[in-house]
Amino acid sequence: MPIRSSALQNQIKAEIVFDTHPEISLDLKHVRQALKKGYDKPFLLVDNSIIRHKIRRFKAAMPRVHPHYAAKANPDPRVLKTLIEEGAGFEIASIAELDQLLNLGVPAAEIFYSNPMKSRAYLEYAASKGVEWYVLDSLEELQKIVSVKPDAKMYLRIDTPNIGSDWPLAGKFGAHLADISEIIQEATRLKADLAGVTFHVGSQCRNPQNWRVGIERAKNVFAEMCSAGLNPRLLNIGGGYPVRHVKPIPSIEVIAEVVNAAIADLPENVRIMAEPGRYLVSDAACFVCRVVGTATRNGKRWMYWDAGMFGGIIEITEGLRYQILTDRKGSDIPWSIAGPTCDSVDILAHGEMLPKDLQEGDFIYIPNAGAYTTAYASNFNGFPLPDVVVI
Repeated sequence: MPIRSSALQNQIKAEIVFDTHPEISLDLKHVRQALKKGYDKPFLLVDNSIIRHKIRRFKAAMPRVHPHYAAKANPDPRVLKTLIEEGAGFEIASIAELDQLLNLGVPAAEIFYSNPMKSRAYLEYAASKGVEWYVLDSLEELQKIVSVKPDAKMYLRIDTPNIGSDWPLAGKFGAHLADISEIIQEATRLKADLAGVTFHVGSQCRNPQNWRVGIERAKNVFAEMCSAGLNPRLLNIGGGYPVRHVKPIPSIEVIAEVVNAAIADLPENVRIMAEPGRYLVSDAACFVCRVVGTATRNGKRWMYWDAGMFGGIIEITEGLRYQILTDRKGSDIPWSIAGPTCDSVDILAHGEMLPKDLQEGDFIYIPNAGAYTTAYASNFNGFPLPDVVVI
């Protein structure tokens, strides 16, 4: 059955120039096979072999950088088990994620608590379970962590440019230059083990130089830590590694050229890690949903899916341009796309160019959607959570 794509075909040449390394994604023949078994609600189809390929590719590109998977991207236990088998460490944002990983046998020492704002109760729980490493980006968080776990190993999240990222993350988190000296001085006063630096270049970062700037800033902070008598020994270069949707991206190999050059002069005793999430799981999956109805209002075409912003496709409302595939072959027209709930904010897109003959019952395929889809989904309005099917 042919598939019609809404991807921007005129970007193909630009992608080849921008990135000569091929990207892979789940073969849609697996979707066809899954649909032969029937369909009752949206689902995410995951190919574990692609997850294995992506983490091996990451390690090969940056041999000195140990990947710690951002569990929030897709916490399905089968995904986590695959990454465990591939030797990944993990990064968490909550104690629910911690419990899940501990139950799968992940050593607490390989779980990094990278949420810069943690409740005291969560800190106490994590400490009781043996978590050693905690992030901070403020004086107050430093004092809180030390009051709960005086021997905690801590790493300072610093602000760094997010230019060229689809979702800049600077602002909510990250210590600014003016704050760093005071935090270091307080760590020295408390005899705290402020042992590392981290940063985040922004989600879906298409500017490899952001990593270079972040690493250079981290080196400057290392020097200040050493001058204060601290023992910095961790560099965490964060996440943000992009995947292919409709925009050209730098491959992990292109990013690695920048990173490897920037870390080449760091002493061997400095552990270097990263927190890839989207990069490891997004390409491995396809999100499948269905058209529940169409409508024409004031000459404009509307299409309603059985999954919307509450059902796993929320990132499209924040600017992520997914490729959208269908089985229809009609000429493209602009559609407004909405989810099934009665909430007026459940609108995914306006002016999306898709075949004009799309109708109730047609399937919608969204490739490279293995990250931040089912993890975001809720039961709002009583609609069911999408299934996760792993092959």
